[in-house]
Amino acid sequence: MAHSAVVVGGGIAGLAAAISLAGQGWQVTVLERRGELGEVGAGVAMSRNAVAAFLGLGFEPEQARALGFPTVAEGTWTAKGTPILAIPEDPVVREAVAVTGVHRRRLHQALHHRAEAQGVSILTGVQVAQLSPGDPEGALAQVAGHEADLVVAADGMRSTIREKLFPSSTLAYSGFSSWRAVIPGISNGRTLRQYWGAEAEFGFMPVDAEQTYWYGYVSMPERTVIEDELGAARERFAGWADPVQRLLAATDPGALLRHDVYHLPGGVPRYALGRVVMIGDAAHGFLPTMGQGVATALEDGLCVGLLVGHPVAAGGSLSAALEGFDQARRPRCSALSRAAGLSARFGAHLGGGWRQPMRNALMRLTPPALLTRGADAAMGWIPPEPAQPVR
Repeated sequence: MAHSAVVVGGGIAGLAAAISLAGQGWQVTVLERRGELGEVGAGVAMSRNAVAAFLGLGFEPEQARALGFPTVAEGTWTAKGTPILAIPEDPVVREAVAVTGVHRRRLHQALHHRAEAQGVSILTGVQVAQLSPGDPEGALAQVAGHEADLVVAADGMRSTIREKLFPSSTLAYSGFSSWRAVIPGISNGRTLRQYWGAEAEFGFMPVDAEQTYWYGYVSMPERTVIEDELGAARERFAGWADPVQRLLAATDPGALLRHDVYHLPGGVPRYALGRVVMIGDAAHGFLPTMGQGVATALEDGLCVGLLVGHPVAAGGSLSAALEGFDQARRPRCSALSRAAGLSARFGAHLGGGWRQPMRNALMRLTPPALLTRGADAAMGWIPPEPAQPVR
C-alpha cells in the first residue's frame, strides 16, 4: 500500500514536493486555500541551482530552456548609471552567474501540469483550520479532515501550519515594499541588471523574446496606501538612469503590482515536527535580495521526495528521514538567509550620504575569483542522491 502525503499549499514549493513524492510512489493530495491554482504575473531569475532542482523533478533540459530567456547577470550600477560591480567578461564568472529569466506563471503552470500527470490530487478552496501533527513512530497526521503519513507545510510566508507548530516564529516587516511589472519589449538585450540608490533598488531582465520584467524595491512604511501606484513609482525613481526611465514610461498602470516585503528572521527552529515537514517560505522566508526564494522552494520540494519519500517508501524510519531532511536543508537555508540579510544591509537597504560612495568604492575592488566563489556557494547546489532507508 502506498504511503500518503498531504501538501498544504499549491505554490511552487508545494507542487515541487508533490511531484517529488509522487515520483517515489506516494499517494499525494495538495490542499490550496485559494479558489483556483495560479501565480501572479511577475518574473523570476532561475539560477543554476533552480534549474538543477527543476531537472531533478523529471523535466527534460529542453523543457527547462523553454521556460524563459537565457540571461546573464550583468552586475550592479548606481542610480545614475555608473558601474558599481560590473560582471567581467571572464567566461568562468559569466557561467557562474548565468540565469534564466522566467515568467513566474509559466514555471507554476509547468509544475501544475506535471503534478496532475503524475496523479496528484489537487483540491482548491480548502482552509486549514485543524492540524494534528501526529508522531513519526505512531499516530498519523491529520489536517483539514485528511489523514496522512506525512504533511508537507508549503503554505508560504503567512503559513497557517507554522503559526500552529511554531507560534514564536513570526514574520517581520522588512521596511521595504516592491513594485513589479512584466511589460512588452526587450530592454538591454539578454542581461539582468540592477541599480542601487539610497534605500532603493531597481532591476530588470527579459523573461522571453517579447517581454521584460522589472521591479522597484524601496523603503516605505508598512501598509502604505497609494492611489496612483505608477505615478508614485515614477516619482520615486525620477532622475535614475535612462533604462529605468524607459521601462517606467513603457509600463501600463494595469500591469503594475506592489506588495510589502516580509521575512522570517532565522527561520523555524527545525524543519520537521511530528509527521510535518516545513519547506519554502513557510520554513525560512528570506529577504529577496539574494534572489533565492524560488530556487530554494524547488530545492526543498525535490528533497522532500529524495530524502523523505524515497527512504520511507523503501521501508525506512520516517523519524530518521525527517531528521536527515532537517540536517540537509536547514544549514543551507539558514546560510542563504544570512547572506540575503547581509546583501540587503550593504545593498538596497543602505542609506544615503557618504555610505553610498564608500560602499561603491569597496565593491569595485572585488576580484573575479571572489565573485565566482560567492556565486558557487549560493547557486552551485546539485541534488543529493536519494537517502538510504534507516530501519
